[in-house]
Amino acid sequence: MDLIALLKSQFLCHLIFCYVFIASGLIINTIQLFTLLLWPINKQLFRKINCRLSYCISSQLVMLLEWWSGTECVIHTDPQAYPKYGKENAIVVLNHKFEIDFLCGWSLAERFGVLGGSKVLAKKELAYVPIIGWMWYFTEMVFCTRKWEQDRKTVSESLLHLRDYPEKYFFLIHCEGTRFTEKKHQISMQVAQAKGLPSLKHHLLPRTKGFAITVRSLRNVVSAVYDCTLNFRNNENPTLLGVLNGKKYHADLYVRRIPLGEVPEDEDRCAAWLHKLYQEKDALQEEYSRTGTFPGTPMVPPRRPWTLINWLFWASLLLYPFFRFLVNMVSSGSSLTLASFVLVFFVASVGVRWMIGVTEIDKGSAYGNMDSKLKHSD
Repeated sequence: MDLIALLKSQFLCHLIFCYVFIASGLIINTIQLFTLLLWPINKQLFRKINCRLSYCISSQLVMLLEWWSGTECVIHTDPQAYPKYGKENAIVVLNHKFEIDFLCGWSLAERFGVLGGSKVLAKKELAYVPIIGWMWYFTEMVFCTRKWEQDRKTVSESLLHLRDYPEKYFFLIHCEGTRFTEKKHQISMQVAQAKGLPSLKHHLLPRTKGFAITVRSLRNVVSAVYDCTLNFRNNENPTLLGVLNGKKYHADLYVRRIPLGEVPEDEDRCAAWLHKLYQEKDALQEEYSRTGTFPGTPMVPPRRPWTLINWLFWASLLLYPFFRFLVNMVSSGSSLTLASFVLVFFVASVGVRWMIGVTEIDKGSAYGNMDSKLKHSD
């Protein structure tokens, strides 16, 4: 086991994962570009093809979590609601505290067979990130600027386009808007005090307008809200670098299915409903910190083989020419070739570090300065 752990921590393994992900991602992005020709002819065919192309990219990251690191995620839920997961469209409200919480959300979607079509309300800057951002563009992801005057129309229009989407999906929303840090939490609770709202210990104040417009735009298309609260056992602090190093984490995810009919249609009442939901999520986290578990029946959805099969396909397709190229460079013996090899190795290491850095908590968006936050509008 120690030998396997040592192998997983080696940079060469990380370089292989990075190469396969980048090379396959750029190939898939190029194919997606050509699928635009289908849009005016058969929009639904365009969507179905891009769902599967999207899966080829996002499932590689899920493979790292589920197969490489072997991270376990136990779902605590109502057994009567469990059979509906993956059989209906749902809005997933997930807390935003961990560097790999998005990956756990993807893993949830994968376990229930809806990863390819699943959506997220994401900041617009991510649309320009190569591979992932470009993939999201072709799968009609919903982007926002976090400036409500601009987002009111654009987000609503993007959501309305999803009403006739042909695939089942989870629509993931981090209502807190940014990852939890102590500094952001302090500012957020000042905003809560100024608005006369109850304080939260484990969450930031939720931003309600994005959630309200999502509910309004997808009503009668989405069946339920999945209230998801994530935590890790033994005070684990999971990171993408840890996953890449093969470190195994132990996640607990509380999932509560709330029929969409129970969510108010009026914007103000919907906002009040969401604030109440986050107070309940906060109480759940407090209980977890005391007991180490969530309420509900613990279940582990079966791990599907398709993420591993997808990665092995791309690895077998791309690794042979890659290693042949490296061997030719080294065996040539010329100073220019060796210098080029060092440069490629350096660029690859920077690429790995940059991809990891995108997920780091301290690289998250600024919650804003003190003056503006006291006037913060959700």
